[in-house]
Amino acid sequence: MNLTQLTVFREVMETGSISQTAKKLNRTQPAISLALKNLEKTLGLPLFERKGRRLVPVPEAHYLLAETTGILDRLAAISSTMEGLIKGHSGSLNIATMPGPSAFLFPRYISQSVGENPEIRITLSTRSSPQIMELAGTQNIDFGFADFEHSDGKKPQYSTELIRADCFCAVDRDSPLASHKKINVSDLDGCPMGGLHPTHPFQRKIRQEFEDVSADYNPTVTCQYFLPLIPFVSSGQCYSIVDPLTVATERELNLSNGKVAFLPFEKPLRYEYALLEPDHRPPSQLALKIKAGWKAEVLARLESVKANPHAIGMDQAGSGQS
Repeated sequence: MNLTQLTVFREVMETGSISQTAKKLNRTQPAISLALKNLEKTLGLPLFERKGRRLVPVPEAHYLLAETTGILDRLAAISSTMEGLIKGHSGSLNIATMPGPSAFLFPRYISQSVGENPEIRITLSTRSSPQIMELAGTQNIDFGFADFEHSDGKKPQYSTELIRADCFCAVDRDSPLASHKKINVSDLDGCPMGGLHPTHPFQRKIRQEFEDVSADYNPTVTCQYFLPLIPFVSSGQCYSIVDPLTVATERELNLSNGKVAFLPFEKPLRYEYALLEPDHRPPSQLALKIKAGWKAEVLARLESVKANPHAIGMDQAGSGQS
């Protein structure tokens, strides 16, 4: 007994005719007759009585039909589900992103990518970059999006794709600096500054930039991520060196009502984002599709604010390429 025989049997039960079954299945009549004959031989009983050109099912055939229908319908459902999984139209995703993108850009991208598809289930977590690295290393997410940080100690159990892009200085439009086309770190000497926590890798980088030009870094506002700094900048309380995705988000949301200008640096300051994928959790087709789409979305958003983005693999990360 095989699937071809069961498919022929179900169609003959519905049509009562060898010729109609042959047309429906796009097979020859001899092939249909042979499949039916072999099925009856396997079962050891005739399934139909021949009355002229019609086939009349015996009582046992009705029981077999119920079982056959269940089997074939289940196989069709499995086939449809697998097709959806292969094409990335169904499945589940567990993703972690850092606070900035998770506030607007990433949820918007996910909602537009998934649409109203009830076959896709999303778990989106907002975590700090070290927490995302830990989740990727312990194979607990499909992928993560974080600030890039070099791992300490043993080799991480995840792969990394980097996206580098230019930072901007956020200033209120009433500031004298707002008239500049480009800005230098030395222009911010002693100015009130808004930034991230002192332990954040980017904040350490900023302090080093100030030290390199003998400028005084004067932190007056500290936040976990960049977006909450925008209201402080728009009210003239501080300036802030921000990542380019924050600029893209502000362009979309206009949290400052147009009161903040974003100035590029004469000597570019590069920000590094990381796409993290666990090494020992093979990605689904859905995860691959969403991750690739998000990478393209990030690059497009960075291009839109003229942040000169560049995507690289970890084999290039230490080479100084940008």
